[in-house]
Amino acid sequence: MPTKPNLRLVPPKGEKWKVPGRKSNRALRTKEYLTPNEVEKLIEASKSNRHGHRDATIILTAYRHGLRVSELIDLRWDQIDWPKANLHVRRLKGGVDSVHPIMGDELRALRKLQREQGPKSSFVFVSERGGPLTRFAVAKMIEKAGKDAGLGVSVHFHQLRHACGYALADAGHDTRRLQSWLGHSDIKHTAKYAELSAKPFKDFWR
Repeated sequence: MPTKPNLRLVPPKGEKWKVPGRKSNRALRTKEYLTPNEVEKLIEASKSNRHGHRDATIILTAYRHGLRVSELIDLRWDQIDWPKANLHVRRLKGGVDSVHPIMGDELRALRKLQREQGPKSSFVFVSERGGPLTRFAVAKMIEKAGKDAGLGVSVHFHQLRHACGYALADAGHDTRRLQSWLGHSDIKHTAKYAELSAKPFKDFWR
């Protein structure tokens, strides 16, 4: 059996190798949020999925409460106070927890989801096997819904959280109250939504 020649390490010559990366968000998208009309299109498009009701409820719930994907997939039934129609929102990433009211259409969608869920789980949004959905599964669903809705190929889940902040700021809600709704520990993260609102300019050109 022939012997292999001795191998030796060759010291690098100082060249820097660049790994091809993805384009920046700004290069991919003209804005980092969805408008309320675009969210509606996304919800309608998702209804044609195999698990249409679940997917539409995911989008509606994430949008209404400004959830991060990690907060959504960890959402459990015991966080819902059915008699009072409240949702205990547990924030991650150092966020501040809060209690949100649940609007009628969302409450009905969640009741239907719980009633039809099989196998039963302590988690609200589950896969066919009854386990909590993964970040990847949710991301792929949102991407597909974005394409089906004609919103392009670059729609991603976090745009729903931004859409929530944008819609509430544009409706004229106080920045402090919006900070509490989104669970921001620092108000500077909330202020960017007020900057996107057209409200301050409503009397321009009149």
